[in-house]
Amino acid sequence: MTDHLETICVQGGYRPGSGEPRQIPIIQSTTFKYDSSEEMGKLFDLEAEGYFYSRLQNPTCDHVAAKIAQLEGGTAAMLTSSGQAANFYAVFNIASCGDHVVASSSIYGGTYNLFAVTMKRMGVEFTFVSPDCTAQELDGAFRPNTKAVFGETIANPALTVLDIEKFAQAAHRHGVPLIVDNTFATPINCQPIRWGADIVVHSTTKYMDGHAAALGGCIVDGGHFDWMAHADKFPGLCTPDDSYHGVTYAEKFGMEGAFLHKAAAQLMRDFGSVMSPQSAFLLNLGLESLHVRMARHCENAQAVAEFLSGHPKISWVRYSGLPGDPYHALAEKYLPHGSCGVVSFGVKGGRGAAASFMERLRLGAIATHVADARTCCLHPASTTHRQMNDAELAAAGVSPDLVRLSVGLESREDLLADLAQALDAV
Repeated sequence: MTDHLETICVQGGYRPGSGEPRQIPIIQSTTFKYDSSEEMGKLFDLEAEGYFYSRLQNPTCDHVAAKIAQLEGGTAAMLTSSGQAANFYAVFNIASCGDHVVASSSIYGGTYNLFAVTMKRMGVEFTFVSPDCTAQELDGAFRPNTKAVFGETIANPALTVLDIEKFAQAAHRHGVPLIVDNTFATPINCQPIRWGADIVVHSTTKYMDGHAAALGGCIVDGGHFDWMAHADKFPGLCTPDDSYHGVTYAEKFGMEGAFLHKAAAQLMRDFGSVMSPQSAFLLNLGLESLHVRMARHCENAQAVAEFLSGHPKISWVRYSGLPGDPYHALAEKYLPHGSCGVVSFGVKGGRGAAASFMERLRLGAIATHVADARTCCLHPASTTHRQMNDAELAAAGVSPDLVRLSVGLESREDLLADLAQALDAV
């Protein structure tokens, strides 16, 4: 249809026919009727396209997933019930008990806990490396049983910018895919697949939804990784699946569709972390304005970062749009049109001063959420990352005084005035 992201945001994923609804319809049904068992059997055998149970596929969800695949430049996508479900499915689809994954240490605390604790109990081991490591150090983290590499385009809340090409090249040297969480940048500001990533995941709860209305996640397949060329590493994709009529996903669906067909046929079938049609409808409303909102988020965040960097009560500011930021050069490469609306900083005086500042904000609410239309703030060391010890916090780039400010779409002047009065009171 088009390569322009603005048009895809508004009209991608769904083309109504004559007399059909212009808006994506909500198909609020768990089941779908067929005239014969033979017709339905073809669906179960993956011999025909269609719907029979919404835990596996639903038309509303598929339209929205198709839009996100278009935005990311991928070949296929699947919606999940949350971003954490997307992360889990993306990794567990190719790594199971006895396998190993290399991951950037600078990732969201909930994702770190999923990997380091929950999936470790499932027998999957993770090695965490600094996003700033050298290519040689990165190569040294791989093992014969490594099945994937994972990182975040913009880490939450450290705001480190991943050198996607460096991590992609290392992954491909070792015959495994790179999985990138692109939640904070969104495809409006970065398309990791174009830089070598193979799988992209999102917490659609954040900027894609944009209004804190519905939980959700998404997995996008770039369609470029040759699973059969590394068949010994990925038997789940390259040998018959006895739990699904002996289908070999990589042979039947090729590079463009094998990964997500397996994820749906196995993981969604068995775990059921499905997005509801109603949530998919709300997500699509957010996607229609994503290109407009991201520009405003970045403009407001840039103004806030510049204000804070010059304030005497602020000890440090992390925002890649600032020329002095350690990730400014990487942001100019991967995020030339802006990064995101999140600014991380430290208030002089440590935890107590940070808490006092946050409580005095009038526009910025203290909330665990991030990346929607309304400004909110959080002290990660006390909340989202509280399960980490001091060493793990340091590796994730989360200092005890870090405040994460998610800058919304309000008036820039009102936001700066609110920050000023709150800091004056500290």
